[in-house]
Amino acid sequence: MLENYQTVQLEGSHEINIQKSRFIGYVKRCESEEEAQDFIQSIKKKHNDANHNCSAYMIGEHDLIQKANDDGEPSGTAGVPMLEVLKKMQLKDTAIVVTRYFGGIKLGAGGLIRAYSKTASEAILITGIVRRELMRIVKITADYTLLGKLENEIRNSEYPIKKITYLENVEIEVYVEKKKQEEFDQWITDLTSGQTVFEWGEYSYHEHPVK
Repeated sequence: MLENYQTVQLEGSHEINIQKSRFIGYVKRCESEEEAQDFIQSIKKKHNDANHNCSAYMIGEHDLIQKANDDGEPSGTAGVPMLEVLKKMQLKDTAIVVTRYFGGIKLGAGGLIRAYSKTASEAILITGIVRRELMRIVKITADYTLLGKLENEIRNSEYPIKKITYLENVEIEVYVEKKKQEEFDQWITDLTSGQTVFEWGEYSYHEHPVK
């Protein structure tokens, strides 16, 4: 598993108009080629009256699955420029479809490349980019008398809280970077004078928006 990578928020769309043509960009996080193909087909079905539904996607930890489709536009003027946007933004597990309704004015090869690149870029930015970081989840069990201090200190630290469960004792689940596990353990131990129980769990991705 990668230590960290960038991808998009789950799904989004954005429309622009260029020389009377409508360009509608659809973006979705896809973790398999099958999921990407299903997404593309769903947009084609939704816009089966459009002139073109061009697509591109990049899947996998090492970007081994890369596809681009011009869907009737001149070769290299739609799908490949969209794929280049994904590469430039360093996005993984991302699929994009740009639907075009022709407005009667030809854009030429250069104009098409700019139009599809612009639509793809804006649709991605509108949808939102996130950075996913591989972290380990630790569950801290403590007496309720420590809850206020613990929660306040953790929320003001670099460690994101996953959830708080209120049982006989309070359980706080926190994301911790692999390289900071010992540091976190010592910090909480010192903070509570050792009055907590640690249970280190699985590794999971924590994501936050990239501005």
